[in-house]
Parts: sequence; C-alpha cells; structure tokens
Amino acid sequence: KSTRLRQMLLSSDLEFIMEAHNGISAIIAEEAGFKGIWASGLSIATQLGVRDSNEASWTQVLEILEFMNDACSIPILVDADTGYGNFNNARRLVRKLEDRGIAGAAVEDKLFPKTNSLLDGRRQPLADVKEFALKIQAMKDVQRDPDFNIVARVEALIAGWGVDEALKRADAYLAAGATAILMHSKLKEPTDILDFLKAWKNKGPVVLVPTMYYKTPMQVWRDHKVSLIIWANHSMRASVKAMQDLTAQIYKDQSTVGVESKIAPVKELFRLTKDDELKTAENTYLPQV
Repeated sequence: KSTRLRQMLLSSDLEFIMEAHNGISAIIAEEAGFKGIWASGLSIATQLGVRDSNEASWTQVLEILEFMNDACSIPILVDADTGYGNFNNARRLVRKLEDRGIAGAAVEDKLFPKTNSLLDGRRQPLADVKEFALKIQAMKDVQRDPDFNIVARVEALIAGWGVDEALKRADAYLAAGATAILMHSKLKEPTDILDFLKAWKNKGPVVLVPTMYYKTPMQVWRDHKVSLIIWANHSMRASVKAMQDLTAQIYKDQSTVGVESKIAPVKELFRLTKDDELKTAENTYLPQV
C-alpha cells in the first residue's frame, strides 16, 4: 500500500484521494473508485464528538486506523497533525503506523496541541523550521518500509506568513526527506497557492486540499503539475447533514415511514461488511447439523 501511495505522489497525472474516518467510510470510498484514502483528523475527531485539537489521543486514532486499513485494500494517508509531540513522539508514531499497514503520514509544522487550520481568527503558531525538518528526518530514520511516505504539510499561508516563508519551509522539509509537500490555504481564491506553485517550479510533489477554493477547475492544478488532491472532510460533512435531517424527521413524525425510502436498507449494511463471506466460512468451518 505504501508503494502504491508513493506512485500516486510521484505520478505525472493528477491523482485524488477521499476522506474517510472509520471502516465503513473507507469501504465506501474504495467502492466509489478512489485509489487512496485521507484519514482526516477533523473527521475522526468529529465522529468521536471531540474537537480537532488533539483531544483524541494518538492511540485512539491508531485504533480507528487499524479498522480502516483492515476494511479496504487501498492505501491510507493519515492526517497525523504535528506527529503528536516532538521528534520522539513522531518517530514512535511511524513505527506503529507501519505495524498497521498505513501507507503514510502527513505532519504539519505547527505546535502541539494543534489548532484546526480553517478556524477563523485563531492564532496559528508555527514550529521552528529547523526543528520540524529534524522531526521529519527522525521519522525517516526509523521507518522500516522504504516506501513509507512522509508528507510535510506547510502552514505558513494559513498563519499569514506569506509565500516566501512557505517556500523556505517547503525547501527545508523536502531536503529532510519528505516524499511530498502539502501546501495549505484557507482563502476562497487560491492566489497564494498559485504564487507558491509558480515559485516552487515543480521541485518536488505538491499535495493540495481545496476545501475552501473548491471552485477552481482541476485543469488549473494539472497545468501547474500538482500531484495529489485531497477531498478532506466531505464524507463526514455529508453524514452529519443526513443524520441531522433524518433524526429531526423521525422525532417530528414519531415514525420512520417517511424516511425508509431515503436511507440504505439493512441488507446494504450486511453487504458492505461482507456478511456473505461469513456465511460461506460458517458452512466450511462449523459442523453442519
């Protein structure tokens, strides 16, 4: 899986991965045709009912990742925030991710505990460039799988530090061993991203997360040699809206008659979780009366 993710990051074609936050959303992403999954920190935190501020521990995230990886056959790139601490925490994380077959980790150059990048008016303190580059080096030094991927997420544009700072950081992180650079922005028009890409001159693979600037045509990113687009939180947002509408209607109607045609049948849950395989296995491994 790590090799397949690396091939996507290094591909000359624009590739896409889809957010998932648990086993069933991973299965659905794979069935839709996606070649990879973004294990979103925001979505995983949200499904647990906590804030995206490292309130869920890294071991709790690891447990969810194990279910996700077991549920699908496509590679998972995990949103690993800051690496959950300093270099020592980050390098231990790499070992545990590899143990569970996770294909790569995206780490961001902010301080632990992290602040979500899309929150309005929040301070976004950044890590020292050298310290973060050494964190990436530490993660690379302990990996056993040569194709395990470290994606360095640069938050300079989020913090308002400008394109020059973003370039300096991207250069340092690529030199430290990152497979790719994730350049993040929360502007509705991607002017700063475009300025970065022009100055970057395709020195290494670039990953984008167009949550806010989603109206930009994909051809723009193809023209600028972007490697990977992440649809970062859309399954979670869709499920929240669907659950809100559903529960409100059931509460109002005191009946499910009005919703049954709008929701998946119970049999679909059995199909998605491969109950047919269990039935076949029972016929093979349980004594038949």
